[in-house]
Amino acid sequence: MSNGSEQRLSGIVSILFGAIMLGYGFLIRSGSLNWLLAYLKTQKEADLQVTLCFVLGGLGILVGLIYLVRKPTGSILDNYVLGPAPGMMMLLLICMVILWYMEPMINIWSAAAAPTLKFSFAKIFNLNHVVLGILVGILITNTIGIPKFAAQGVKTARFVLKMGIITLGARYSLAELTNLGQISIWMIGFFVVGTVLLVLWLGKLFDTPHSMTGVLSSGMGVCGVSAAVACAPVVKAKSHEMAYTIGTILLWGVGCMFLFPTIGKILDMTPTQFGSWAGTGILNSAQVAAAALAFNAVDITTLKVAEIFNITRVLFLPLIVLILAYWFSKVTGDTSGRKLSLKEVVVDKFPLFVLGFILMFVLSSAGVFGPAQHYQGKYLDFSYSKRTEITPEELQALGAFIAVPENVQKLSDKEKSALNDLNTQHQIAGDFASKNDSKLFYAQGKERMETIEAMVAAKKIKDKKAEGALKHAVKQVYKDSKTITLLTDLMMWFFAYGLLGLGMQITWSSISQAGGAPLIIGAISGTAKAVLSLIVVLLLIKEAI
Repeated sequence: MSNGSEQRLSGIVSILFGAIMLGYGFLIRSGSLNWLLAYLKTQKEADLQVTLCFVLGGLGILVGLIYLVRKPTGSILDNYVLGPAPGMMMLLLICMVILWYMEPMINIWSAAAAPTLKFSFAKIFNLNHVVLGILVGILITNTIGIPKFAAQGVKTARFVLKMGIITLGARYSLAELTNLGQISIWMIGFFVVGTVLLVLWLGKLFDTPHSMTGVLSSGMGVCGVSAAVACAPVVKAKSHEMAYTIGTILLWGVGCMFLFPTIGKILDMTPTQFGSWAGTGILNSAQVAAAALAFNAVDITTLKVAEIFNITRVLFLPLIVLILAYWFSKVTGDTSGRKLSLKEVVVDKFPLFVLGFILMFVLSSAGVFGPAQHYQGKYLDFSYSKRTEITPEELQALGAFIAVPENVQKLSDKEKSALNDLNTQHQIAGDFASKNDSKLFYAQGKERMETIEAMVAAKKIKDKKAEGALKHAVKQVYKDSKTITLLTDLMMWFFAYGLLGLGMQITWSSISQAGGAPLIIGAISGTAKAVLSLIVVLLLIKEAI
């Protein structure tokens, strides 16, 4: 196909995807699909759906028209905006289907099957939008393949994931970062250096080439493929050794994305415990984020803890480069190469997204996005969104408590109403019917919040889990500035988009590159790190840090 034909196809595809989004937005706005949203229990997201569809749909049509009337010149506009646009539109459309239809349908089917199966398969297999996005991406790339027009857009997934981590920096308080950082440095330091040394010892035991052992140790010890790529020149790794390393890392990492959340649920780990474990035991940033969100996608507590541990691990990369450079020269006797400069070790090997994360944290702490103490909750947010809901486990505990007449018989009608509304809405908010009357909606939500706060303060809820659900519901209401809230919503879409794209980059052929001694070494070292870090987390880290 000629370049002109490809350009016309990309333009038509962008316009088509944009038209689909706009059409869907108009249907939601007109109320024609209210019955469907009610069935899926996504009525509360109607306004968000309309806004996103109008904005993204309009941009898609605009980009498509530019494609059709403008000849490509190889400019920045062509390479970084127009080129990726059709693929990005495709990923965004798939994200919408997963978030607004696939995940709700899975939850409905799981609830319907629970009486027969005696368990919720959606909960057991962590089938939220994060896991579903990765699975859909894997399925697409290994069956029909990625369309040619979308290839450039799919490659933006890793960049967008990094943007998600950068945006996450605005959600930390100084106290959180200080306390999390102290524990993460000790844990990560031990497990990063320990895993690297274990792989080097196993490489000697299995008699693998020094270059193979060196590059595999960095990938398994530090942060996956990016660390392997950074250390490859230092240990003079060959192309086939990189292929084996990447295959091993990918195979292990994909397994961890699905195994870790399930094990965490079985062991009833707290969000802080699981975040610490995932950030220590899983290999790279994308896989850490996927596992953290698979474990808890309702709020970002788990993700915040996991990414602090993950970023701490990335900070060790320059040190590992130096260690491997020294080790390689010793075991090979190769001293012919020039010495590494400080720039090559620290600057060139240092991931820029970590600097972005730190910058966002500094700006947030300085009060750029809201009050300097915004993380303590200076605003009341009664809006309908996933961000303000309690977790499914808390909802189940609350429902079980309300179902027992003896538990609620001494409560006032106002208190019973507040509990029932929370159980129905999954969050503290005003009546759905009054959501367009902002003053009334706010007043209803505030009254229910104050009622629940008073119940908790008076110790009227004797069940620990139900009381915990109420405390979390109130905590979810105390939100940050509108800027912080917007950044949080944007961050969650960054992760949804990026992890879908990540799934599209997991091919059977790349996984099949793992094999032989590298796979065995990777399995031993990866399992050792995962098991030992799990034990340390369960012993040392409890409810919160």
